[in-house]
Amino acid sequence: MKGRLSMGVTRLYEKVPPDRIGVLIGEDGRVKEELMRRTRTLITVDSSTGMVLIEPSTPATTALELMKARDVVRAIAYGFSPERAFRLLDEDQVLLVIDLKQYVGDRPNHIQRVKGRIIGEGGKARRIIEEMTGTYISVYKHYVAIIGDFESANIAKKAVELLIEGRRHGTVYRYIERETFLEKRRKMRELWKKRI
Repeated sequence: MKGRLSMGVTRLYEKVPPDRIGVLIGEDGRVKEELMRRTRTLITVDSSTGMVLIEPSTPATTALELMKARDVVRAIAYGFSPERAFRLLDEDQVLLVIDLKQYVGDRPNHIQRVKGRIIGEGGKARRIIEEMTGTYISVYKHYVAIIGDFESANIAKKAVELLIEGRRHGTVYRYIERETFLEKRRKMRELWKKRI
């Protein structure tokens, strides 16, 4: 089976925090089973270490299917529900991850303050960014993870970075409005060009 996979990818490894292993496996193994079925992979979870092994279940399994399975495992590890993580199985969806420690260091009070800005009162800021960009955002430990199509996920990522830098929420929402408007215009132009 090894040689038949394109790009020579035969096994992928991912580490899942102990508190996310149960979410990845799901009740009676349902989440793991569905992920294996939809990506034609075999997924082995070591509950004691959190190590996850992803390998092809058939000679026809593609490298892309393996990587998509890994993306879903990573998304669950970063705090997404399985329902939201499965969105990554769509062809145009990506997972972007921001490590807050790279921006504010590893002092817990700095990380908490920045997380508070990103989430907002009662989750309002995160919800607004998700709705404006059509993305899903998870704030877990010192990570912010984003699921969406490439353009939208990158707009959401930049918005989060602006909040980390201390920009006002209103300024960030205006940035998102402008960028999503420009992105829609660009897509419309591309469609128009194809019709000519």
